[in-house]
Amino acid sequence: RNQRTFRPKKSAPAGNNGMKLKRHIDATLGSGNLREVVRLPVGEDLNEWLAVNTVDFFNQVNILYGTLMEFCTPATCPTMSAGPKYEYRWADGVKIKRPIEVSAPKYVEYLMDWIEAQLDEESIFPQKLGAPFPPNFRDVIKTIFKRLFRVYAHIYHSHFQMILKLQEEAHLNTCFKHFM
Repeated sequence: RNQRTFRPKKSAPAGNNGMKLKRHIDATLGSGNLREVVRLPVGEDLNEWLAVNTVDFFNQVNILYGTLMEFCTPATCPTMSAGPKYEYRWADGVKIKRPIEVSAPKYVEYLMDWIEAQLDEESIFPQKLGAPFPPNFRDVIKTIFKRLFRVYAHIYHSHFQMILKLQEEAHLNTCFKHFM
């Protein structure tokens, strides 16, 4: 396996209510009521809730895609796409300023590296109790979610038959419903 793409699970932000919110997600996810899972708990900060869920979604996509890595290769998926009408190009605005065409595995590698860098950046995802989130926090979250959606779109369009063979469709569908 490509260790650059399949990485260890990230933990919820430690310095805030992260662990408490993560426990809430885990408890409600087991209930089968996805509306309850995604609803902001009463009295909780929306940005903290988004931060904890972002870590959760990152981990879920990491695990799901990790099961497909041997099937999603530059040879089988030379472009990151979800069918002929949807091709996704990569740009991070720093190292790669203009969007470039890359294979699906390279896109996912770039994406996971980029998200991990965002999650590790304390000025974006504060770790200390009471530290403020930046004014552009929700814009960062929107970009992360948009790009994670592309991975789901690619998995559903290009690898769903393999998901069925691996008997992972229930897990994929639950993760995707939670994400949506």
